[in-house]
Amino acid sequence: MNKLEFISALKNEAAISKSDAAKVIQLFFDSISKALAKGDRVEIRGLCSFFVKEYKSYTGRNPKTGEKVTISPKRLPFFKCGKELKERVDY
Repeated sequence: MNKLEFISALKNEAAISKSDAAKVIQLFFDSISKALAKGDRVEIRGLCSFFVKEYKSYTGRNPKTGEKVTISPKRLPFFKCGKELKERVDY
C-alpha cells in the first residue's frame, strides 16, 4: 500500500473528501517526522514504534581502494514492529 492508496482508504472509510484525507495523512506523517527529528520516540500501540539510534564516529574502509575513511557521527530512524502486528501477520 502506498500513500495514495492509504489516502483513498481513509477517504472511503471516513466518508470525507480526498483533499481532507490527504491533509490528515500528511499531518500524520509530518508529526512523526518532527518528533523523530527532535529525538523523540513515537509509539502507536498495537502497531509499531519509531525511534532514533545515534551512532558515534568510527573508522571504516573504502571498499574499492581499501583506504581508511573516517565516518562522521549520525542519527538514523528505526522502526520496530508491535506484538499485535506480528501476531496478525504471522498467524
